[in-house]
Amino acid sequence: MNIEGTFIVLFSVATGVAIAARYLRMPYTVALVAVGLVLGGMQVVDAPHLTKELLFAVFLPGLLFDAAFQIDAKDFWHNRMTIGALAFPGVVVSIALTAVIVTAVINGTGLIEGFTWRYGLLFGALIAATDPIAVVGLFRHMNAPARLGLLVESESLINDGTSIVALTLILAYLSGASTSASGLIIQFFTIVGGGALAGAVVGFGVSQIIARIDDAMIEITLTMIAAYGSFVLAEQFHFSGVIATVTAGMICGSYGRRLRMSAPTQLAVKTFWDYLAFALNSVIFLLIGFEVGPRALLASWAVITTAFVAALIARSGVLLGVTLL
Repeated sequence: MNIEGTFIVLFSVATGVAIAARYLRMPYTVALVAVGLVLGGMQVVDAPHLTKELLFAVFLPGLLFDAAFQIDAKDFWHNRMTIGALAFPGVVVSIALTAVIVTAVINGTGLIEGFTWRYGLLFGALIAATDPIAVVGLFRHMNAPARLGLLVESESLINDGTSIVALTLILAYLSGASTSASGLIIQFFTIVGGGALAGAVVGFGVSQIIARIDDAMIEITLTMIAAYGSFVLAEQFHFSGVIATVTAGMICGSYGRRLRMSAPTQLAVKTFWDYLAFALNSVIFLLIGFEVGPRALLASWAVITTAFVAALIARSGVLLGVTLL
């Protein structure tokens, strides 16, 4: 099947799953992964692989911008201490705790021979980013407090960037490219700060242009430029594209949209980004299911369960510590 036919099948499956998930009252993204696992095992569709290039060029900027665009900057600022503590030191501590637990348990049980702390550290960094889509959907269904949803969404947005930067630095450290602790810390803040600056420049620039026009199609296009342009700009200078897109999204959502857009344009832009996020999420969660495959899960169920529990314990410990503070 050619690429066009593949994506038609993927969107058809995603639509069917969305309808079924609504009737069954289950998280849409969980249902997508489950269906992807089944279809992948049956090899019904020759789906494209989730490469770094595909994720960075197509999926990540759009999903990040949409989530950031919906967040109210005033509410974010009011909860900045909790969000910041979870997204920066919280992620670092979570990576370390996950590495310690998973390495100790796997070596103690003999599940994998030669599993060193290096592998544990890499796994901790890879798993540190949290995805809030299914959880936030559940919050809305349960009428959970709005602040809880804000904390989960906001922290998840920022910890995407933190975990990617941490993973990059850990890889550099383990490969011997960077061995100084102070050098790693400086590099971390440079990558994050540079990404935030790039996103702020693009976000304010696009918002200023939006203020001078009143055309929904042009303003939608400008938000697309802000989403993908901020990511590309930051990556060109080796800064965090994730942090850049999140920053641009929050500026365009709070400053550009609420202060500079007319009410009809706001509705058009919101509708466009709601659909784009739905389409991107539908494809990416199906592809995750295709990528893994049920045989791989069954073959490594003991290791996966161990790692899953270790990540939950580490994350729970960080959440408890931060919220108590």
